Amino acid sequence: MSQPPNLDWEKRLRLQGYELIAGIDEAGRGALAGPVVAAAVILPSSSYPPWLKLVRDSKEISPKKRETLFHLIREEAVSVGVGIVSAQIIDAANILKATQLAMKQAVEKLPRQPHFLIIDRLTLPHCPIPQEGITRGDKLCLSIACASIVAKVTRDHIMEELDEIHPDYGFAKHKGYGTRRHVSCLQQLGPSPSHRLSFAPVKTIAVSYVSSPLEGEG
Repeated sequence: MSQPPNLDWEKRLRLQGYELIAGIDEAGRGALAGPVVAAAVILPSSSYPPWLKLVRDSKEISPKKRETLFHLIREEAVSVGVGIVSAQIIDAANILKATQLAMKQAVEKLPRQPHFLIIDRLTLPHCPIPQEGITRGDKLCLSIACASIVAKVTRDHIMEELDEIHPDYGFAKHKGYGTRRHVSCLQQLGPSPSHRLSFAPVKTIAVSYVSSPLEGEG
């Protein structure tokens, strides 16, 4: 079993003089529908709430535990910010730029601005705050793991709301990812306004769905 995320990176940066350190991660980058969501979390430096030992990368814990930790993080962190970028912007820009935009939004929405950013895998171009992209950061760094939980739960809630608007696609269950059921619904119904038309499976289905009613006409 892998070691849980810890505060080693944060402690090392504080020794270098950086007080407020924000961990940043995203959710929904690989989905076929819905937004990409990023979160930035600044944890306390002087206290260690006991629930922090339960934090893992959001993909490694149950939805029920994620929900519990989501509320604890939002209540007890020094600062939390969330950025949300729509499927339309993802299509217009590309998923990498959209993810970076969501992360920048999350940083801008922090009530207290950080002195240093630690980010899962990526870095943010044109961001003046000192930063470092950390491979497997959501598994290594507690601040990033907390951000992964906030981003994931926020996005799950959005997908549950989209399920009420587009109930035939099953968004509440698969959260927009390319499950067999989701692809089957796409093939039957065509894309919804919440789908990412630039993503290959959706794009292929959209083209065939638009062209097929015209076949045989005239």
